[in-house]
Amino acid sequence: MQKVSAEKLKSYVHLKSTGNTISPGKVKGRKPRWAVRASEMSKKTFNPIRAIVDSMKVEPNPKKAMISLSLGDPTVFGNLPTNDEVTQAVKDVLDSGQYNGYAPSVGYQSCREAVAAYYNCPEAPLKAQDVILTSGCSQAIELALAVLANPGQNILVPRPGFSLYKTLALSLGIEVKLYNLLPEKAWEIDLEHLESLVDEKTACLIVNNPSNPCGSVFSKSHLQEILAVASRQCVPILADEIYGDMVFADCKYEPIATLSTNVPVLSCGGLAKRWLVPGWRMGWILIHDRRDIFGNEIRDGLQRLSQRILGPCTIVQGALERILHRTPPEFYHNTLSILKSNADLCYAALSAIPGLQPVRPAGAMYLMVEIEMEHFPEFENDVEFTERLISEQSVFCLPATCFEYPNFFRVVTTVPEEMILEACSRIQEFCEMHYQGAEGAQDLECDK
Repeated sequence: MQKVSAEKLKSYVHLKSTGNTISPGKVKGRKPRWAVRASEMSKKTFNPIRAIVDSMKVEPNPKKAMISLSLGDPTVFGNLPTNDEVTQAVKDVLDSGQYNGYAPSVGYQSCREAVAAYYNCPEAPLKAQDVILTSGCSQAIELALAVLANPGQNILVPRPGFSLYKTLALSLGIEVKLYNLLPEKAWEIDLEHLESLVDEKTACLIVNNPSNPCGSVFSKSHLQEILAVASRQCVPILADEIYGDMVFADCKYEPIATLSTNVPVLSCGGLAKRWLVPGWRMGWILIHDRRDIFGNEIRDGLQRLSQRILGPCTIVQGALERILHRTPPEFYHNTLSILKSNADLCYAALSAIPGLQPVRPAGAMYLMVEIEMEHFPEFENDVEFTERLISEQSVFCLPATCFEYPNFFRVVTTVPEEMILEACSRIQEFCEMHYQGAEGAQDLECDK
């Protein structure tokens, strides 16, 4: 027979003696009723890309095959496979049966050591304790935001910029302040505007280099200017460096943490883009804090936050050291050669089209194109322009309103070369059909 504790027995006797028995299904002062509602956090979560794309109720031209230049997934068309060494590493780990259990929430120690060894350099030394493994770079960004900012504080975000920053911040009750990038300066930051946004509630500055959606790469001198602002204002940096090292031959990628000893940096990266495996969901946070400004508090906070989902896929973790250290250099070189060739083709073709002004990219897998809206007066904005491009030419480019930057559109350069050329040809046909010179545009305005 099961023993009853003395405390439980006393409680039972007290209830019996006072008549305070509890009937199943009855709670004093409450009439049961169904009242299931979505949480406030879910209501505040908003993805601008999904909101805009889902509202584009338009069918492609049935006479033309659809060409999508909108999705930043390099695997879609099969022309950019990952390296055989990468896939074999995962196969061997799977066959070993050694990585089927739970890992520590921050990742296996040996895997953290592998990432630290890969990115370690004299200018920005790293040890395993400086690495948090995450479920993709997106979770790395989420953890970094959650540890640095409280509800009611604000973060500084690039415009144009990756929409996830805003999505995550708003869901956490964090205000977003947008600082401008300058297309006429190859998308450098407007430093004066950036610094004017800082106040006592600013929790961090997000720097995305190389850039999505711009395909831009900051020079060493510009990164030093950004760091000078952060240092003056005592604002830590969240560096989104998922496209790190994906720069074309005439550029050099500089990890921002290598250029400063006093500004603390949380650098977010992962396997998704450079190794062409976004679905594997392997990311990391690199903690750069040589002046001990973050101290143990930020490290402990990241560890606690990581415990919410117990880390990334253990199979990929097990393959990580081999992926990082045995992927042949020619794999990276070949990928970048394809991306640069496609970017050059696209830039040249779109530059020749009246009414469009592409900004030459220097890395990543995107370029941005300005629409001179005064020459397309029948369209209200970039969303209408791209909608009609779909319905007439079956070419889908993301309107840059998705990135808080109206009257531009973004092109993804990972598609096969023949599709790039065909898409640019259709965009030219579309623009020639709708383009109005200065006089024509003025006449059309008068008719409205």
